[in-house]
Amino acid sequence: MVKLTALFILAISSALLADTQTPASFSGDFVIKVNYRYLLSKPERYEADKDKKWPLVVFLHGSGERGTDLELIKKHGPPKLLAAGQKFPAIIASLQCESNNLWNPHGVQAVTEHLIKTLRVDPKRVYLTGISMGGFGTWETAFEYPGTYAAIAPICGGAGVRWVTAQRLKSMPCWIFHGDKDGAVPIENSQKIFDALKKIGAPVKFTIYPGVGHDSWTQTYANPEFWNWLFEQKKP
Repeated sequence: MVKLTALFILAISSALLADTQTPASFSGDFVIKVNYRYLLSKPERYEADKDKKWPLVVFLHGSGERGTDLELIKKHGPPKLLAAGQKFPAIIASLQCESNNLWNPHGVQAVTEHLIKTLRVDPKRVYLTGISMGGFGTWETAFEYPGTYAAIAPICGGAGVRWVTAQRLKSMPCWIFHGDKDGAVPIENSQKIFDALKKIGAPVKFTIYPGVGHDSWTQTYANPEFWNWLFEQKKP
């Protein structure tokens, strides 16, 4: 209980706190032309402790939050919790995908590298998570850049045919989440990549929510156990 309290302030008390997210953007050439806007949140003691390096969590939203209005991405996931006053012991970057586009792994990687270079990020504790379309983007980015992330958490997404190259993620801690009644992204999308990773002995976990449809992210991100697991992961 002490551990949970230290890492995660429950929403009932954090509702009194302010949203710490500020708009930011990154543009540049990185394999492709990159232009992503995002919300950035720094932990409470970031400015006070100039020597400390912090974990970085990169969040990818679903298809419904695409566009140019950053307020849209506060509908779900970490940016929603932060908007309600939730505090995390990490830097949180919530990216926004432009309308009619999908997540581009090279663009996600470019923003991640920019954050590592310009903020006090612990490069051994960089994490990637996303929901629905963002779950697919999480898989795609991890497969393209497995050396960047200490752990990934794809929620109600899928890896497509990437399961045939599961060996690329053999050492990647991964926790997959999916509702077994998901009508938007069938659970088979997660099951297939989980089976492939399990077969090669990868450090993978799979949580299936019985009777749950597409929204398997709300209870995932509200669970202190998830955040404890995530922040415990560290690249060797």
